Amino acid sequence: MITPFIQGFGTGGGLIVAIGAQNAFVLSQGVRKNHHLIIALICIVCDVVFISAGVAGFGTAVSTNPNLSQMVAWGGAGFLFFYGLGALRSALRGGRLDVKDRMELTLKAAVIATLAVTLLNPHFYLDTVILIGSMSSQFHGENRQYFWSGAVSASALWFISLSLGGQILAPLFKKQISWRILDSVVCATMWTIAVSLVMHGAVL
Repeated sequence: MITPFIQGFGTGGGLIVAIGAQNAFVLSQGVRKNHHLIIALICIVCDVVFISAGVAGFGTAVSTNPNLSQMVAWGGAGFLFFYGLGALRSALRGGRLDVKDRMELTLKAAVIATLAVTLLNPHFYLDTVILIGSMSSQFHGENRQYFWSGAVSASALWFISLSLGGQILAPLFKKQISWRILDSVVCATMWTIAVSLVMHGAVL
């Protein structure tokens, strides 16, 4: 139980934490306390729905086809390697969070903006449906449920932390070193997962 849950948590967390428009938006609205709890909830619900679809549908299709499973394992490893490489480049380049004051969003505008930065991002589907779904194919029965639980728990913890801790984190992420540390952690996580996928593909 613990191992599938931890792997699910690590996979989900590593993919979700990767810096992007969604995380910057959630954090910036958390700083302003601008419908921040609703925004976080929308992100969590979107992740739960699409992670569930990946684990229940795509993961099952992959697990019943050894050749497809091996292709996905190697393909996913390659994608994660370049994903991690992008994080490494970002860490070397540095960055900062732009939290300049802007007009507060209405509830309707906040919901639309949250859905836009989530559902209009193609990486969202790659992360939740394809990558997490394919990784879940390593597990069967209850172990797959534990993997799913770990992935959605990582999502819930991350977005709640961004939302509630926004005012604490915002000054920190105005500094380039903070982004560099976070990007470095993301890179290490992605490459670790890539290695596990390579090992999984090699034994199929």
